[in-house]
Amino acid sequence: MKEPVHISTNPSRKPDLQRLLHEVALGDQEAFAAVYDTVAGSVLGVARAVLRDRAQSEEVAQDVLVEVWRTAPRYQPERGSALNWILTLAHRRAVDRVRSVEAAAARDTRAALLDHQPAYDEVTEQVESRLEREQVRRCLRTLTELQRQSVTLAYYRGLTYREVAEALALPLGTVKTRLRDGLIRLRDCLGVTA
Repeated sequence: MKEPVHISTNPSRKPDLQRLLHEVALGDQEAFAAVYDTVAGSVLGVARAVLRDRAQSEEVAQDVLVEVWRTAPRYQPERGSALNWILTLAHRRAVDRVRSVEAAAARDTRAALLDHQPAYDEVTEQVESRLEREQVRRCLRTLTELQRQSVTLAYYRGLTYREVAEALALPLGTVKTRLRDGLIRLRDCLGVTA
C-alpha cells in the first residue's frame, strides 16, 4: 500500500518536488495537486516572459502542467532538479507557441499575397503597353540620327520646335522638316492609319 503524501502547512518549508514527481509518476493525484500548487506560479511566469500575452500564457501553463502529469515518469533526477525540469518544459512549450503563431502569420501573409491577383484587364494593359513601347523603340531605330534627335526632344522631352532647333543648333525650318519626315516614318512603321 502506498503511503499518503503529507504536505507541510509550514509555508517556509517547500515540498520535496523530486519526491512528489515520483509519486505523480505512480498516479498519485494528491501529489500532483501539491506539485501544481508549488510550481503553477513559476510555470505561468516563464510562459508570460516568453509570450507576453496573458491568455496564451495561461493556456501554455495549463498544457505544461498536464504534460507534467503525463510525463512525470520521464523525469530523471540525475539530470537536474524537478523545478528546472518543469520550467524547462514550460519554456519549450512557450517557445513552440511563439513559433507556431509566427508560422501561422507567415502562412496567412503568403496566402494573402497568392490571393491577390491583378485583374485581367490590368495585366492585359500592362502587356500591351510594354509591347507598344518596344515597337516604338524599334521604329525609332529606323529613323535617321537627326530625325530621332528631333522627335525625342520634341515628344519625349516636351520641347517646342524653336527649342529643338536651338538645342540642335539647326535652322527652325530644317527641324520642322526632319520632325515631319520622322513622324511619317514612325507612322508607317507602327502601322497607324491617318
